[in-house]
Amino acid sequence: MAATVTDPKATALAAARVLNPHPERVVDEVFLASPFCDARDLVQVKYEMVRRVRVDKVPVAQAARAFGYCRQAFYEIAAALDAGGPGALVPGKPGPKGPTKLTEPVMDRIDAWRAGEPGLTSRKLAARLHDELGLSVHPRSIERAVARRREPETAEEEPIARVANGR
Repeated sequence: MAATVTDPKATALAAARVLNPHPERVVDEVFLASPFCDARDLVQVKYEMVRRVRVDKVPVAQAARAFGYCRQAFYEIAAALDAGGPGALVPGKPGPKGPTKLTEPVMDRIDAWRAGEPGLTSRKLAARLHDELGLSVHPRSIERAVARRREPETAEEEPIARVANGR
């Protein structure tokens, strides 16, 4: 049985989401000749690509190709570097960044309904959302969204009911 050997640096880079998925595409001779540079480090590859263009005056197309990118990607990377520094070169977290159905305008609408009718249940809110906005939302999702919006000083409020008292 062969034991798997793991590289601690590759593990650390993967944990930080900066492990270059295609280090073999980096063919820049200056980059590869440096003992400091590592083609597996995505932030370093991007930074050095921009540096090669700006400092070493290498043409954009040539530098992008040498680091495994296209020209458009170079300009996007350069803009991100200018806007946020090297930290902006770290890829963002994958997945949705916020609610898709229970957005701020929808939650404002729910708050208005709840203010008008304090005894409104999450089931009735879900039905009203479906009828008025065409959104199909589970009542429990509404309960969680309402709980997230609560201010800390109003946490003592009654939680939203799932069903009306006595059904």
